[in-house]
Amino acid sequence: MLHESLIADAQTVAGEITALRRAIHADPELGLGNPRTRDKIRAALAHLPLEWREGLSTTGLVATLKGGTGDGRCVLLRADTDALPMPEETGLPFASAVPGAMHACGHDAHVAMLAGAAEILCRRVTSLKGEVRFMFQPGEEGHHGARFMLDDGLLGGSLPGREGHAAPLPDAAFALHVMPNAPHGMIGGRAGPLLASADQIEITVNGRGGHASMPHDTLDPVPVACEIVTAIQTMVTRKFTVMDPVVVTISRIEAGSTHNVIADTARMLGTMRSLSAKSRARLRQEVELLATCIAAAHGLTAQVTVEEGFPVTVCDAHAVDLGEQVAKGLFGENAFRRLADPIMGAEDFSYVLEKVPGAMFFIGFAHAGEDWRQCCGIHSSRMMLDESVMPQGAAFLAGLATRFLETGFASEGPAG
Repeated sequence: MLHESLIADAQTVAGEITALRRAIHADPELGLGNPRTRDKIRAALAHLPLEWREGLSTTGLVATLKGGTGDGRCVLLRADTDALPMPEETGLPFASAVPGAMHACGHDAHVAMLAGAAEILCRRVTSLKGEVRFMFQPGEEGHHGARFMLDDGLLGGSLPGREGHAAPLPDAAFALHVMPNAPHGMIGGRAGPLLASADQIEITVNGRGGHASMPHDTLDPVPVACEIVTAIQTMVTRKFTVMDPVVVTISRIEAGSTHNVIADTARMLGTMRSLSAKSRARLRQEVELLATCIAAAHGLTAQVTVEEGFPVTVCDAHAVDLGEQVAKGLFGENAFRRLADPIMGAEDFSYVLEKVPGAMFFIGFAHAGEDWRQCCGIHSSRMMLDESVMPQGAAFLAGLATRFLETGFASEGPAG
């Protein structure tokens, strides 16, 4: 059976993708420019019959594999390449050698699994019924890398002033994300909102400072800032339904210089998250109204600045169905779990899913036999991954591509 050969082929490349993951892990790069990582990817896949494209805005790569049975459909598989600006405390022999940078979100494993999928699919190039595009994307950690690659035309579609020069957008798009504190090898997903939008917010309350012993002669911004923080939480629960939830977290407050001086200003930083475009827009309006009016009620002023982050990650129901069928066909009936609720984190694969139907899935990377609930999660300086799961992830990505090219979203039965 074809699904058995997918798993077997994935195991044959386990050593190569583990080596690639470790090389990237030891040499992490941040932001939109990941040239050393790009070069490692190109070198690892140089022997494959892939056509490569690079953009102007980032070091992002798209490798295209054209099947041997006609034009057919086109499917995109994506991995992100950048690390986080944080120290590593794992003690691994291949731990980060770059101070202040760590692959703490598993992007190194994402690249390795996608590289493995490319190896597997290239072995089947003559029987593939269409085209596979492998997207290696920098700048996921808050830098909008997917949006830049779309704007550069790397994924297809017409560009302003360049109509007719770009290939069509793919017919489907898939991504796979590690989850170190989830059961070993378990694949999960859900239709509809999977991850939230995330916007950064800054609120500055402007008053008039003075001596701490005479607050009545000042316009103290600190209690006003505290009132705004408390009022935001009330606003969230009283103006937004739990059926379309939002989360606002003020994570930092700055004011003053010493114990006996009332500051002129207080500054707050935080995030706003939502699961729909409607709530996202309304939340911004409500926070600005609340902050400015509370400040005005005390004779102060407030400015609210919002830096837009990623949109909501919305998964196509048919794409999730296909993922479930592939996972169960490859690994058994218990290999896939439907997530009951969205996760309030954010992902810039959302930009791709705004234009192309598809889905993101999670795969558990806790070590077999460990209590996965006790494992460090993503963005932890001590996050660890069980690398034995990577061939499974590569086989799953290859299965998604193979099945979609064969049947589109109307697939049924065991995975191919």
